[in-house]
Amino acid sequence: MARQLDEQMAGRFAVGRRLRVLDVGMGRGTQALRLARAGHQVTGVERDATMIAAARDALAGQPEGIRERMRIVEGDGRDTGVHFLPGSFDVVLCHGVLMYVEEPDPLLAGLARMLAPGGLLSLLVCNGDALALRPGLSGRWADALAAFDTTDYRDRLGPDVRSDRLATLTAKLAGIGAPLHTWYGVRVFTDTAPDDIPVPDDLETLLAAEERAGRTDPYRAVAALLHLCGVRG
Repeated sequence: MARQLDEQMAGRFAVGRRLRVLDVGMGRGTQALRLARAGHQVTGVERDATMIAAARDALAGQPEGIRERMRIVEGDGRDTGVHFLPGSFDVVLCHGVLMYVEEPDPLLAGLARMLAPGGLLSLLVCNGDALALRPGLSGRWADALAAFDTTDYRDRLGPDVRSDRLATLTAKLAGIGAPLHTWYGVRVFTDTAPDDIPVPDDLETLLAAEERAGRTDPYRAVAALLHLCGVRG
């Protein structure tokens, strides 16, 4: 996903431009820190105290220049309008968040308002069009049949969450003024791998295969996650 995001940023903004990035639901700050290291000015928003502490610990270990480029704001992603003015950011990230939001429309509209004209909105969501794949490949036939008729599922971390369908999100992005520019699949081949499996020796080859599948039909359509990139008009 990081490679996909870099591709979209490089294709939209001038080389060397320091971008204003907002990462909503930044978690431990993995993407936020990566982009700060690349020279961008990054603001991360997170409401979970444990995640905030982990992000601050990770940031504390960075060189001063990187620490100065990253700001952490404790708050809910649905309250971006409280903290920031409309059009304040060139890039807005919302990765792995919508699946935990029962009604995502207000959040999406708020994210779009944060974008400057021509800005990039990056969403990572659970693929509601492929929910039957994992239980089907695991031989859980009743679960596979049930998955065809729902957008809810049990996350591998435990909680019941929701997914999004590509067509539905495409329409929503158009409605909030950040129409879909392109989309990718994430975790096409590796979604059913056990969580405790060792990192393979040929990791780069694995990543290359995943990256190729994530941009190629029909493979990307059955990925566990979808990475959607919208552009503010």
